[in-house]
Amino acid sequence: MENMFDLTGKVAVVTGASSGLGADAALAYAKAGADVALLARRVEKLNEVKAEIEKTGHKVIAVGCDVTKEESVKEAMQKVIDTFGHIDILLNNAGVAVRGGVDNMTEEEWDKSFDTNVKGIFFACKYVIPHMKERSYGKIVNIASVNAVIADKNDMFIRHSYNASKSAVLGLTKGMACSYARYGITVNAIGPALFESEMTAGTLFKSEQFLNAYNAMNPAGRPGSRGELNGTVLYFSSDASSYVQGQFVIVDGGGSLV
Repeated sequence: MENMFDLTGKVAVVTGASSGLGADAALAYAKAGADVALLARRVEKLNEVKAEIEKTGHKVIAVGCDVTKEESVKEAMQKVIDTFGHIDILLNNAGVAVRGGVDNMTEEEWDKSFDTNVKGIFFACKYVIPHMKERSYGKIVNIASVNAVIADKNDMFIRHSYNASKSAVLGLTKGMACSYARYGITVNAIGPALFESEMTAGTLFKSEQFLNAYNAMNPAGRPGSRGELNGTVLYFSSDASSYVQGQFVIVDGGGSLV
């Protein structure tokens, strides 16, 4: 039986690839046969991920990139094309989670969420989609969040700008999916819940009270573990999802059901 998840010969670009879910996905791409371009601001951390991926025998480059700066994204994507010759997959993973409600957060905090979580996707797609259109092929996967569709009433974990920006990712995903399907480009989104990562390890995972409450509410009884998002990422990035457009898959152990 043909392996529809095989990415041999494909080139995948991962933003926010220096740690956490982005680094895990980048390694999963390489293990599935793809060459990989790692993009993030922290080049030293990228090089650590790069060294791990090189063990798979696939080509990998680390490119310093700030997704909130258009020129930085433009230069990074051009470097990927110059190196590999093409881009087949774009995983828009770069993101931030700024805590606070609209009554107590600053304009700068609000803008930080939208600049990274939404504008970052806009810039990346702006410089990848024309290339994909020329080749009549592309797989774009946007990392949104379960918090695009659910919220938290606990004051300690209110993140209104995160809710809003991740909801915007869903709207952008649907719009691009409708516009670019005719060019052989699929655009879909994933909504992770709580996963242990560099971003959450220093905050949410340090609160035993929060983790106990989360585990009690979640049908799976635990947060997500490293690697458990990779199956969904590979599905949307491979020909297994060739007729899937504008969809949003929540990966949360069933937490959004209760």
